[in-house]
Amino acid sequence: MIDVWAPRAQRMRLRRVRDDGATLDEHELTAAGGGHWRLDLALRDGERYGFVIGDDDRLRPDPRSRRQPDGVHAASAAFDESGFTWTDQSWTGRQLAGGLIYELHLGTFTPEGSLDSAVERLQHLVDLGVTHVELLPVNAFNGPRNWGYDGVLWYAVHEGYGGPRAYQRFVDAAHAHGLAVIQDVVYNHLGPSGNYLPEFGPYLRSGSSNAWGDSIDLEEQEVREYIIENALMWLRDRHVDGLRLDAVHALHDESRTHILKELAERVDALSAQEGRPLTLIAESDLNDPTLILPREAGGYGLSGQWSDDWHHAVHVALTGEVSGYYADFADADALEKVTSGGFFHDGTFSSFRDRVHGSPIPREVPAWRLVTFAQDHDQIGNRAAGDRLSATLSEGRLAVAAVLTLTAPGTPMLFMGEEWGASTPWQFFTSHPEPELGRATAEGRTAEFARMGWDARLVPDPQDPATFECSRLDWDEREKPRHARLLELHRRLARLRREHPELTDPRLHRPSVELIVESGEPQRRAWRIDRGAISILINLTADAVAFDVAGEVLLTTAEPKTSGGRTTVPPEAAAIVRR
Repeated sequence: MIDVWAPRAQRMRLRRVRDDGATLDEHELTAAGGGHWRLDLALRDGERYGFVIGDDDRLRPDPRSRRQPDGVHAASAAFDESGFTWTDQSWTGRQLAGGLIYELHLGTFTPEGSLDSAVERLQHLVDLGVTHVELLPVNAFNGPRNWGYDGVLWYAVHEGYGGPRAYQRFVDAAHAHGLAVIQDVVYNHLGPSGNYLPEFGPYLRSGSSNAWGDSIDLEEQEVREYIIENALMWLRDRHVDGLRLDAVHALHDESRTHILKELAERVDALSAQEGRPLTLIAESDLNDPTLILPREAGGYGLSGQWSDDWHHAVHVALTGEVSGYYADFADADALEKVTSGGFFHDGTFSSFRDRVHGSPIPREVPAWRLVTFAQDHDQIGNRAAGDRLSATLSEGRLAVAAVLTLTAPGTPMLFMGEEWGASTPWQFFTSHPEPELGRATAEGRTAEFARMGWDARLVPDPQDPATFECSRLDWDEREKPRHARLLELHRRLARLRREHPELTDPRLHRPSVELIVESGEPQRRAWRIDRGAISILINLTADAVAFDVAGEVLLTTAEPKTSGGRTTVPPEAAAIVRR
């Protein structure tokens, strides 16, 4: 049975086409009420088809297309989800608590840029200690290269990555390696090319927009169902273990029940049916604990949310950058506050926003609900040159970044290549086939950075294929001494995190953070962070610092000295001590 929601149509036809686009036949759909059109027809796996709206003769892809073999402007292809033989029947999932997330972009993770080639690197993630692999958006977008946030057909997997069948193979292989899969999904906007949904119905809210264009109309029940069914598809049909929800602060919803709460309810119901944990992680700019509070406490009941505040505090401590939104995080108590409280702005004044921002996280909320990271795709890729920390920091400071990330109270996340201090940048890239759109994207990005005071000459052209190519990981550099040392450090830290329960203690306010050396330069400070019987000693000064801590040294990034009940840590180094 074919069913399509198209309340704006006066007439609907389904057109079947050959691989070359030539028409095979057409079938009239019948209005079924509520804006739905139906046709009693079964399509074979791989059969190409599309819809013709009204008296217009142009073919439009299925809004719920699961495969677009010739791109987002062409016909859809029927896809039989049951045509794959899964081998993960014994997979019981992984809870987020105690986990380690690894974020990657399929197009630049391997030289081939495909799902199948990513399978070949899964053992690397297992050896690293990763528990959850998070994929940047894979939904269909126009052109061969994109971060994934310009998607227009949310149910389809980008054909350049291998399409939906390769996606099934990837998830199945990840489970065989003991890895959970989190899929990044975008429900707050649609991309600029290939978005035909408004021709079918009111998917977009007239007169309401966000940073990426018109808002999604979340007060339209069929649009809400379109989103929720998409989420359930990934989790149910493609065996995914969790979703990362992009920029939920851009979801404009004035309904009685917020869509995030409704989504969490539906996913929890599916989790009970599937018998495995299903995770929902929000990216939010609001610093609002409502997202992660349980529904019985008035929250939405999401599993977790990204903690940008933790990133900002650590970034300033490592680099000394204090421009833009980093300015407030130069405060001497920034690292302490994000370590023991989660949010820095929890009802405090934000100079970047020029207003009071955020609310405190209740003490009872477990720390693992906050995903913490020193680097991610946004914080690297949205810099003018897409430079990683490895482009400017010493080996010692990169090691300290690893210690801070993997001993933090939250759920740590690494961005691909971070574990060996990858020297390749990760830049913003697009491949819009439309010249005017490509030009507007490039000019808009240059102008944006110019407004922020960046040198426009540093901004690479996102449309230039070289921008994409230089962002691919260089796996061979792992063998070079500097990179190999950092990789081994990450592996050791992940083992410590597994072996010592203090490092996964979920009590958010449990850590004690003491500023040992203060400085007007935020990158020249030292801290002692106590997590139960374990002390993490951080020295980012130019001199050795003696801490009033003694005991078994579990890990060090540079050889400390111990005597008289004290541990002296060299400059730009860290040590982990069990007292």
